[in-house]
Formats: sequence, structure tokens, C-alpha cells
Amino acid sequence: MINTTELKRGQWIDWQGEPWLVVDVNRQTPSARGAAMIVKARLKHPKTGLVQEHSFRGGDKVSEPNVEQRAVQYLYRDGDGFHFMDLESYDQFSRTEEDLGDQVGFLIDNLEMTALLHDGELLGVELPAHVDLVVSECAPPIKTAGSGSTTKPATLETGRVVQVPPYLEPGERIRVDTRDGRFVQRAK
Repeated sequence: MINTTELKRGQWIDWQGEPWLVVDVNRQTPSARGAAMIVKARLKHPKTGLVQEHSFRGGDKVSEPNVEQRAVQYLYRDGDGFHFMDLESYDQFSRTEEDLGDQVGFLIDNLEMTALLHDGELLGVELPAHVDLVVSECAPPIKTAGSGSTTKPATLETGRVVQVPPYLEPGERIRVDTRDGRFVQRAK
């Protein structure tokens, strides 16, 4: 059991009978004498992506679920969904587009990532922070454009559309942040 005053960002807790990831923690000490500390935690459900805030009283206890992280590789997509392989056991599993949500726009063949398992059941996958993707379509480059705040939409090889600087051309490889879908830099 974990005391709620000891919660940390990135920790897993068992809340409402399911595993939740602690995204952020804020501790508040009330000014009244004898009042208990309040721990406000932002929790993320790994299957649904739902983020909720919950206030715990200082001294409350929560249990730690058995969440295991395994290295996996994205293999391919077909009519059944997106297929992955466990790099340790070589077991394969698939997820639907609905299960993966926005992560679909970052999946390229042979991409390695982390799978989250709870008691042998797949909760979801965690993408690396950055992925290198090829620009398949965008407006012609503007040669006089600098690296200012001007951007243009570009369609990537996965079909995802991101805002890029105006000097980029189709066929260029760029690095994209998987957390917010932002252009980071040209990839080497």
C-alpha cells in the first residue's frame, strides 16, 4: 500500500478497481489546525485515455497495481487492425484503430515502443517521445521564409497532418513530437 502523500508523477495506482497513471501531483496543506493534507492528483486511464482529477486526504492508502512494461515493435496494419510483436517472447497481438486513437498517426513499420500489461492483459502502448516521418504532401516551399512563426500544413506518410515551417518540401524527413503532434526539426 502507498500513502497518498508519497504519490509521484509517473507512478501507477489502483483506483476504482483499475490501474491509473499519476500524471501530476499537487499537495496542499490547509491553514486550519489539525486539518489533514490534501493531495490532488491528475490520473490517466491507460485504455480510454481519460484524465481525471481526484483529491485524496493525507494518510489515505492506495494499492499499487501489477503493471509491467515490455518492449514491443509495430509490425504492420491490415483489415483486423494494427499488429505488434513482443521483442522478448515474440508473441504477437493486435489493436484496433479505436484502441490506439491518435497514436495511429505515428506508427511506422518496425517502430519500437513500450507495451503496458496489467496481469497479462494489454492496457495500451506508449510511443517514443519523437518519431521521424516523411512529408508526403505540402505546399511548395517558400525560399524567402525564415524560421519565424509562419507554418503550413503537411501530410505525413502515415496520413497525419502537422504544421511545418514553410521551407520544407515533400520527401523530407522530419521529427515529430508524439505527445502533442508538433514539428520538432528536420531529421537526419
